[in-house]
Amino acid sequence: MISIVTGWSLYFKSKNDRVVTARLHRSAEEDADRKKTMPNKVFLELDTAKQDRITDAAIREFATFGYENSSTNRIVKECGISKGSLFKYFENKEELYFYLIEKVSAQMALETAEKIKKLPKDLFERVLAYSSTEISWYVENPTMGKFLIKVSAESETEIGKKIMKRFGQKNTDIYEHLLKDVDMSGLHSTVNEVKEILRWVLAGFNSSFLKGITGNEDNLEKIKKEYIKQLKMHLKVLKRGL
Repeated sequence: MISIVTGWSLYFKSKNDRVVTARLHRSAEEDADRKKTMPNKVFLELDTAKQDRITDAAIREFATFGYENSSTNRIVKECGISKGSLFKYFENKEELYFYLIEKVSAQMALETAEKIKKLPKDLFERVLAYSSTEISWYVENPTMGKFLIKVSAESETEIGKKIMKRFGQKNTDIYEHLLKDVDMSGLHSTVNEVKEILRWVLAGFNSSFLKGITGNEDNLEKIKKEYIKQLKMHLKVLKRGL
């Protein structure tokens, strides 16, 4: 799914692979926002097993209930720590949530990097191949996949607005990355025109698709098949116009 979350994950891919500059043209304000998503130093001093126990419990909670209905009480109960300890590690629930978005997106980027390097030159095949790679990762990692789907579905909520403010620039980066070295010979539009049209069409498609699966995120294999089927149809129509 090409979304804000996808753009953020491609930031990590680019950083790790040095495909583009590590900063991806982040502004000073964006750098400041990114620092806010870091946990407190005391969390980073915990052993890895305890860190993982806390973040795994939080990912499961957000993947199951979304942001608004998630409970830090359930998180601390599951991972066996006090609520006071959790808020020594993270300032609040929101900062924990943003940290997990970065953590999960970075993991997805790392684990799909080799496939992303081999994207086809044809624009429409490339968009389909990237989307298929990402959603296949969701299927292989169902809890984290459901977490990212829940994050993407927050677009019209209050936390969704904050996600857009925090990570929205990465949504622009993804189209620049996807169009890098793409074969434009059969198209009638400029790179910038194609980028804007893709952003507009895919944003609408993703929003509509995510609304359609709300509350039914458990069957990721079925979601994958339906997503790819619908995306192929949209790209076929788009190809005729470009």
